[in-house]
Amino acid sequence: MNISIVIPLLNEEESINELYHWIAKVMQSNGFLYELIYIDDGSTDDSWKLIQKLAVEHPEIKALKFLKNFGKSQALHAGFALAKGDVVITMDADLQDNPEEIPALYKMIIEDNYQLVSGWKKKRYDSLISKNLPSKLFNLAARKTSGVKLNDFNCGLKAYHKDVIKTIEVTGEMHRYIPVLAKNAGFDRIGEKVVLHQARKYGTTKFGAERFVRGFLDLITISFISKFGKRPMHLFGAWGALTLFIGFCFALYLGVDKLFLNPTGRLITERPQFYLALTAMILGTQLFLAGFLGELILRSKKDSENYIIKEELNIEQ
Repeated sequence: MNISIVIPLLNEEESINELYHWIAKVMQSNGFLYELIYIDDGSTDDSWKLIQKLAVEHPEIKALKFLKNFGKSQALHAGFALAKGDVVITMDADLQDNPEEIPALYKMIIEDNYQLVSGWKKKRYDSLISKNLPSKLFNLAARKTSGVKLNDFNCGLKAYHKDVIKTIEVTGEMHRYIPVLAKNAGFDRIGEKVVLHQARKYGTTKFGAERFVRGFLDLITISFISKFGKRPMHLFGAWGALTLFIGFCFALYLGVDKLFLNPTGRLITERPQFYLALTAMILGTQLFLAGFLGELILRSKKDSENYIIKEELNIEQ
Protein backbone atom coordinates (compact mmCIF):
# COMPACT_ATOMS: atom_id res chain seq x y z
CA MET A 1 0.00 0.00 0.00
CA ASN A 2 1.34 3.44 -0.98
CA ILE A 3 -0.32 5.82 1.45
CA SER A 4 -2.18 5.78 4.75
CA ILE A 5 -4.00 9.02 5.52
CA VAL A 6 -4.73 9.49 9.23
CA ILE A 7 -7.38 12.09 10.07
CA PRO A 8 -8.19 12.83 13.74
CA LEU A 9 -11.40 14.77 14.14
CA LEU A 10 -13.76 16.28 16.69
CA ASN A 11 -17.20 17.59 15.71
CA GLU A 12 -16.50 18.14 12.01
CA GLU A 13 -19.78 16.91 10.51
CA GLU A 14 -19.97 19.74 7.97
CA SER A 15 -16.64 18.93 6.33
CA ILE A 16 -16.41 15.09 6.38
CA ASN A 17 -18.10 14.34 3.05
CA GLU A 18 -16.42 17.20 1.22
CA LEU A 19 -12.99 16.24 2.55
CA TYR A 20 -13.41 12.57 1.62
CA HIS A 21 -14.38 13.30 -2.00
CA TRP A 22 -11.52 15.79 -2.31
CA ILE A 23 -8.99 13.25 -1.03
CA ALA A 24 -10.44 10.45 -3.20
CA LYS A 25 -10.17 12.62 -6.30
CA VAL A 26 -6.49 13.37 -5.63
CA MET A 27 -5.65 9.74 -4.84
CA GLN A 28 -7.40 8.34 -7.90
CA SER A 29 -5.95 10.91 -10.29
CA ASN A 30 -2.44 9.93 -9.13
CA GLY A 31 -3.08 6.17 -9.10
CA PHE A 32 -2.26 5.70 -5.41
CA LEU A 33 -3.23 2.58 -3.49
CA TYR A 34 -4.39 4.09 -0.22
CA GLU A 35 -6.37 3.77 2.98
CA LEU A 36 -8.17 6.53 4.85
CA ILE A 37 -8.18 6.24 8.64
CA TYR A 38 -10.62 8.44 10.57
CA ILE A 39 -10.19 8.72 14.34
CA ASP A 40 -13.31 10.24 15.92
CA ASP A 41 -12.06 11.73 19.17
CA GLY A 42 -15.39 11.67 21.00
CA SER A 43 -17.51 13.82 18.68
CA THR A 44 -20.93 14.80 19.98
CA ASP A 45 -22.40 15.77 16.60
CA ASP A 46 -23.20 13.48 13.63
CA SER A 47 -19.59 13.03 12.52
CA TRP A 48 -19.55 9.30 13.33
CA LYS A 49 -22.83 8.63 11.49
CA LEU A 50 -21.41 10.25 8.36
CA ILE A 51 -18.21 8.20 8.65
CA GLN A 52 -20.26 5.00 9.06
CA LYS A 53 -22.17 5.80 5.88
CA LEU A 54 -18.98 6.50 3.93
CA ALA A 55 -17.33 3.32 5.24
CA VAL A 56 -20.19 1.17 3.91
CA GLU A 57 -19.78 2.65 0.43
CA HIS A 58 -15.98 2.90 0.36
CA PRO A 59 -13.92 -0.04 1.73
CA GLU A 60 -10.70 1.99 1.79
CA ILE A 61 -12.09 3.83 4.81
CA LYS A 62 -11.20 2.58 8.28
CA ALA A 63 -12.36 4.31 11.42
CA LEU A 64 -12.23 4.28 15.20
CA LYS A 65 -14.52 6.12 17.59
CA PHE A 66 -13.23 6.98 21.07
CA LEU A 67 -15.58 6.67 24.02
CA LYS A 68 -14.85 10.30 24.86
CA ASN A 69 -12.45 13.08 23.91
CA PHE A 70 -8.92 11.86 24.71
CA GLY A 71 -7.00 14.42 22.66
CA LYS A 72 -5.30 14.65 19.29
CA SER A 73 -2.11 12.89 20.41
CA GLN A 74 -4.01 9.77 21.45
CA ALA A 75 -6.00 9.90 18.21
CA LEU A 76 -2.76 9.95 16.20
CA HIS A 77 -1.34 7.15 18.36
CA ALA A 78 -4.34 4.97 17.49
CA GLY A 79 -4.20 5.91 13.80
CA PHE A 80 -0.48 5.18 13.54
CA ALA A 81 -1.05 1.72 15.03
CA LEU A 82 -3.52 0.92 12.23
CA ALA A 83 -1.58 2.46 9.33
CA LYS A 84 -0.11 0.04 6.77
CA GLY A 85 1.07 2.39 4.03
CA ASP A 86 4.69 2.99 3.05
CA VAL A 87 4.03 6.69 3.64
CA VAL A 88 1.69 7.99 6.34
CA ILE A 89 0.02 11.38 5.88
CA THR A 90 -1.64 13.22 8.76
CA MET A 91 -4.08 16.04 8.17
CA ASP A 92 -6.92 17.81 9.94
CA ALA A 93 -10.57 17.30 9.04
CA ASP A 94 -11.54 20.99 8.94
CA LEU A 95 -10.59 21.53 5.26
CA GLN A 96 -7.74 23.87 6.23
CA ASP A 97 -5.19 21.28 5.00
CA ASN A 98 -5.16 20.90 1.22
CA PRO A 99 -5.18 17.28 -0.09
CA GLU A 100 -3.60 18.50 -3.33
CA GLU A 101 -0.30 18.65 -1.39
CA ILE A 102 -0.25 14.89 -0.74
CA PRO A 103 1.46 13.74 -4.00
CA ALA A 104 4.37 16.15 -3.47
CA LEU A 105 4.76 15.07 0.16
CA TYR A 106 4.72 11.41 -0.93
CA LYS A 107 7.42 12.11 -3.52
CA MET A 108 9.67 13.78 -0.93
CA ILE A 109 9.51 10.67 1.27
CA ILE A 110 9.87 8.02 -1.47
CA GLU A 111 12.14 9.72 -4.01
CA ASP A 112 14.00 12.36 -1.99
CA ASN A 113 14.55 9.98 0.97
CA TYR A 114 13.18 12.23 3.68
CA GLN A 115 11.97 10.39 6.77
CA LEU A 116 9.57 13.15 7.81
CA VAL A 117 8.25 16.16 5.93
CA SER A 118 6.34 18.87 7.77
CA GLY A 119 4.02 21.31 6.06
CA TRP A 120 4.70 25.02 6.48
CA LYS A 121 1.66 27.25 6.27
CA LYS A 122 3.64 30.32 5.33
CA LYS A 123 0.48 32.33 4.72
CA ARG A 124 -2.20 31.64 7.31
CA TYR A 125 -5.85 32.67 7.45
CA ASP A 126 -6.30 32.26 11.22
CA SER A 127 -6.81 34.95 13.84
CA LEU A 128 -3.61 36.94 14.37
CA ILE A 129 -4.03 37.30 18.14
CA SER A 130 -5.61 34.02 19.21
CA LYS A 131 -3.71 31.61 16.95
CA ASN A 132 -0.99 33.10 14.74
CA LEU A 133 1.03 34.81 17.49
CA PRO A 134 0.87 31.83 19.89
CA SER A 135 1.89 29.58 16.99
CA LYS A 136 4.93 31.75 16.22
CA LEU A 137 5.95 31.63 19.90
CA PHE A 138 5.63 27.84 19.89
CA ASN A 139 7.72 27.51 16.77
CA LEU A 140 10.45 29.83 18.02
CA ALA A 141 10.68 28.03 21.37
CA ALA A 142 10.66 24.60 19.71
CA ARG A 143 13.43 25.56 17.26
CA LYS A 144 15.66 26.99 19.98
CA THR A 145 15.07 24.11 22.36
CA SER A 146 15.15 21.12 20.03
CA GLY A 147 17.56 22.13 17.29
CA VAL A 148 15.04 21.01 14.63
CA LYS A 149 14.98 23.79 12.05
CA LEU A 150 11.31 23.92 11.08
CA ASN A 151 9.19 27.02 10.65
CA ASP A 152 5.83 25.42 11.49
CA PHE A 153 5.71 22.64 14.07
CA ASN A 154 1.95 23.12 14.48
CA CYS A 155 0.95 22.26 10.92
CA GLY A 156 -1.27 19.17 10.95
CA LEU A 157 -0.29 18.25 7.38
CA LYS A 158 2.78 16.02 7.64
CA ALA A 159 4.23 13.01 5.83
CA TYR A 160 6.15 10.20 7.52
CA HIS A 161 8.05 7.16 6.43
CA LYS A 162 6.32 4.15 7.97
CA ASP A 163 9.36 3.40 10.17
CA VAL A 164 8.96 6.75 11.94
CA ILE A 165 5.36 6.31 13.06
CA LYS A 166 5.99 2.73 14.20
CA THR A 167 8.88 3.89 16.39
CA ILE A 168 7.83 7.09 18.16
CA GLU A 169 5.22 7.37 20.92
CA VAL A 170 2.87 10.36 20.81
CA THR A 171 1.34 11.30 24.18
CA GLY A 172 0.05 14.39 26.02
CA GLU A 173 -0.02 17.37 23.62
CA MET A 174 3.17 16.16 21.96
CA HIS A 175 1.62 15.82 18.50
CA ARG A 176 2.89 19.37 18.00
CA TYR A 177 6.45 18.18 18.45
CA ILE A 178 6.48 14.91 16.50
CA PRO A 179 9.53 16.14 14.50
CA VAL A 180 11.38 16.53 17.81
CA LEU A 181 10.34 13.05 18.92
CA ALA A 182 11.48 11.68 15.56
CA LYS A 183 14.85 13.39 15.82
CA ASN A 184 15.35 12.07 19.36
CA ALA A 185 14.57 8.57 18.07
CA GLY A 186 17.33 8.86 15.44
CA PHE A 187 15.38 10.00 12.35
CA ASP A 188 17.37 13.03 11.22
CA ARG A 189 16.27 13.40 7.58
CA ILE A 190 13.55 15.91 8.36
CA GLY A 191 12.33 18.36 5.73
CA GLU A 192 9.74 21.05 5.24
CA LYS A 193 7.44 22.03 2.40
CA VAL A 194 5.43 25.21 1.97
CA VAL A 195 1.76 24.22 1.75
CA LEU A 196 -1.46 26.06 1.06
CA HIS A 197 -3.59 26.99 4.03
CA GLN A 198 -7.33 27.19 3.59
CA ALA A 199 -9.50 29.52 5.64
CA ARG A 200 -11.80 27.59 8.00
CA LYS A 201 -15.00 26.91 6.09
CA TYR A 202 -17.11 25.34 8.84
CA GLY A 203 -17.22 25.29 12.63
CA THR A 204 -14.82 26.93 15.07
CA THR A 205 -11.21 26.33 16.04
CA LYS A 206 -10.43 23.91 18.90
CA PHE A 207 -7.33 25.89 19.84
CA GLY A 208 -7.57 27.66 23.21
CA ALA A 209 -5.58 29.01 26.14
CA GLU A 210 -5.50 25.61 27.86
CA ARG A 211 -3.87 23.94 24.86
CA PHE A 212 -1.43 26.86 24.61
CA VAL A 213 -0.22 26.26 28.18
CA ARG A 214 -0.13 22.47 27.82
CA GLY A 215 1.88 22.79 24.62
CA PHE A 216 4.61 24.81 26.32
CA LEU A 217 4.74 22.37 29.24
CA ASP A 218 5.10 19.46 26.82
CA LEU A 219 7.92 21.30 25.06
CA ILE A 220 9.78 21.50 28.38
CA THR A 221 9.04 17.81 28.96
CA ILE A 222 10.43 16.83 25.56
CA SER A 223 13.58 18.89 26.15
CA PHE A 224 14.15 17.19 29.48
CA ILE A 225 13.38 13.69 28.23
CA SER A 226 15.63 14.07 25.18
CA LYS A 227 18.59 14.66 27.48
CA PHE A 228 17.82 12.58 30.56
CA GLY A 229 14.82 10.40 29.72
CA LYS A 230 16.90 7.28 29.16
CA ARG A 231 19.10 7.77 32.23
CA PRO A 232 17.42 9.92 34.92
CA MET A 233 20.13 8.91 37.37
CA HIS A 234 22.59 10.95 35.31
CA LEU A 235 20.73 14.11 36.34
CA PHE A 236 19.23 13.36 39.74
CA GLY A 237 22.09 11.16 40.86
CA ALA A 238 24.71 13.75 39.94
CA TRP A 239 22.91 16.59 41.72
CA GLY A 240 22.15 14.32 44.67
CA ALA A 241 25.77 13.31 45.03
CA LEU A 242 26.92 16.93 44.80
CA THR A 243 24.39 18.07 47.43
CA LEU A 244 25.32 15.19 49.72
CA PHE A 245 29.00 16.09 49.37
CA ILE A 246 28.30 19.74 50.27
CA GLY A 247 26.29 18.67 53.32
CA PHE A 248 29.02 16.25 54.39
CA CYS A 249 31.66 19.00 54.10
CA PHE A 250 29.58 21.31 56.32
CA ALA A 251 29.12 18.52 58.87
CA LEU A 252 32.82 17.65 58.81
CA TYR A 253 33.77 21.28 59.35
CA LEU A 254 31.37 21.58 62.30
CA GLY A 255 32.71 18.41 63.86
CA VAL A 256 36.37 19.39 63.52
CA ASP A 257 35.65 22.90 64.78
CA LYS A 258 33.81 21.63 67.86
CA LEU A 259 36.26 18.88 68.74
CA PHE A 260 39.59 20.56 68.05
CA LEU A 261 39.38 24.26 67.17
CA ASN A 262 36.70 25.68 69.48
CA PRO A 263 35.58 23.02 72.01
CA THR A 264 34.10 25.60 74.39
CA GLY A 265 32.07 27.40 71.76
CA ARG A 266 28.38 27.18 70.93
CA LEU A 267 26.63 23.86 70.61
CA ILE A 268 26.56 22.51 67.09
CA THR A 269 22.76 22.64 67.04
CA GLU A 270 22.90 26.37 67.78
CA ARG A 271 24.87 27.13 64.63
CA PRO A 272 23.12 27.79 61.28
CA GLN A 273 25.73 25.70 59.44
CA PHE A 274 24.31 22.60 61.15
CA TYR A 275 20.90 23.13 59.56
CA LEU A 276 22.46 23.87 56.17
CA ALA A 277 24.39 20.61 56.41
CA LEU A 278 21.29 18.67 57.49
CA THR A 279 19.14 20.18 54.72
CA ALA A 280 21.80 19.50 52.07
CA MET A 281 22.15 15.86 53.07
CA ILE A 282 18.37 15.32 53.11
CA LEU A 283 17.96 16.97 49.68
CA GLY A 284 20.90 15.00 48.30
CA THR A 285 19.38 11.74 49.50
CA GLN A 286 15.99 12.63 47.98
CA LEU A 287 17.52 13.56 44.62
CA PHE A 288 19.50 10.35 44.55
CA LEU A 289 16.36 8.34 45.35
CA ALA A 290 14.43 10.22 42.63
CA GLY A 291 17.01 9.15 40.07
CA PHE A 292 16.90 5.57 41.33
CA LEU A 293 13.08 5.48 41.16
CA GLY A 294 13.21 6.97 37.65
CA GLU A 295 15.47 4.14 36.52
CA LEU A 296 13.08 1.56 38.02
CA ILE A 297 10.06 3.17 36.33
CA LEU A 298 11.81 3.14 32.94
CA ARG A 299 12.46 -0.58 33.29
CA SER A 300 8.80 -1.28 34.03
CA LYS A 301 7.34 1.16 31.48
CA LYS A 302 3.93 0.14 30.14
CA ASP A 303 2.24 0.82 26.84
CA SER A 304 1.38 4.48 26.26
CA GLU A 305 -2.22 3.84 25.13
CA ASN A 306 -4.51 6.07 27.13
CA TYR A 307 -7.78 5.86 25.26
CA ILE A 308 -10.87 3.65 25.06
CA ILE A 309 -12.25 2.63 21.67
CA LYS A 310 -16.04 2.54 21.47
CA GLU A 311 -16.56 1.40 17.86
CA GLU A 312 -14.52 0.22 14.85
CA LEU A 313 -15.18 0.22 11.11
CA ASN A 314 -13.43 -1.99 8.52
CA ILE A 315 -10.62 -2.89 10.96
CA GLU A 316 -8.93 -6.23 10.33
CA GLN A 317 -7.94 -7.93 13.57
